[in-house]
Amino acid sequence: MQRSKNAFTLLELIFVIVILGILASVAIPKFAASRTDAQVSKGRADISSIRSAIITERQTRLIKGDSSYINSLSHSTTTLFDGNGTATTDSKLLMYGITSKDADGHWSTNSSAFPFVSYIYKVGGKSCNFIYTPSAGTFNLNTGQDPTCNNLVD
Repeated sequence: MQRSKNAFTLLELIFVIVILGILASVAIPKFAASRTDAQVSKGRADISSIRSAIITERQTRLIKGDSSYINSLSHSTTTLFDGNGTATTDSKLLMYGITSKDADGHWSTNSSAFPFVSYIYKVGGKSCNFIYTPSAGTFNLNTGQDPTCNNLVD
């Protein structure tokens, strides 16, 4: 009598599960590294946009005869990098601003008092503190940060 084989044996299923487990153990760390790399790339792009906007705003002021830099990068704790420190000013830093959120890949401010000069970007669970200096128009990483934060700046 001929017997037809229509199913997998238990041994075949165990081999498949073991192979999938090995592949998953290799792939999951790679995905985690890709996520951190994406957060660093986003942060670098944001920093570049912010610095460029500070210089653009300064050039606009120079044309008008004002040699000062923008007083503050934000006027609220919910939308950052969108203005000159007051909600009534016509001066815009970034056209749409960046929504504040206390999570990886997002910006927030650690100050509740205006004007805001300190901003935090989270990457890989680390808080990277950036300082805006209105007198010099600089937006730089604060010294003594976690080495992960150094990947955000050149």
